[in-house]
Parts: sequence; C-alpha cells; structure tokens
Amino acid sequence: MAWSQDEERMLAEIEQHLVEDDPRLVARLESFNERVRRSEARSQGQPGGWRRPRRSTVIILVSWVLIATLVSTLLIMVLHNEPASGLSLGAVPGESAAELAPDTAAAPASAGTH
Repeated sequence: MAWSQDEERMLAEIEQHLVEDDPRLVARLESFNERVRRSEARSQGQPGGWRRPRRSTVIILVSWVLIATLVSTLLIMVLHNEPASGLSLGAVPGESAAELAPDTAAAPASAGTH
C-alpha cells in the first residue's frame, strides 16, 4: 500500500524533528538498522564478512588461558620437585621418614655431650 503525499510529508517532518531533538537516538536507530541488515544478510547466506568477537568473549578466553597456564605451571613445579624433596632430606630410596627420624634426633644429642 503506497503512502499518500500528506503522509509522506508528515513522516518527513517527524523524522526532521527527531534528528533535531535527539541526535543520539537517531544514531542508535541507524546503528540498530545496520545490525539488522547485516543479520538478515548472514541468515540469507550472503557473505557479510568476518565478525569481531565481543569484548566479554575475549576477556573470558584470556582468563581461561591464564588459569590453564597457572594450573599447568603449578603441576609441573609440584611433579618436578616432589622426587627431589625426598632426596634433599637425606633419605635413601626405599627408606621411610620414620626410619630416618631417630638418626637425625640422636645426632644433636651426641654432639652436645663431647
């Protein structure tokens, strides 16, 4: 159904008043219309180009990478230092810490008696 000339003139006047009164609203509406056009073009299978990821998506992705790096670094440190920690106490492989304790406790007592 076509608009009459009076209706088209009234719509043009309304549009002009909106542009003068609230330019931010006009900018938002134009941005919204552009997004709708791109969305419709994508849904119809037309190549619309590559879309940038949202800021929140990037922040979440970076957070996950940092958490994974931290966890893997801690695991590597724990697994790398665990075998060495038993040897640094003077333990012989196969000897328990309970067998080592009496020897270390007796050494300072005998050193003080000399």
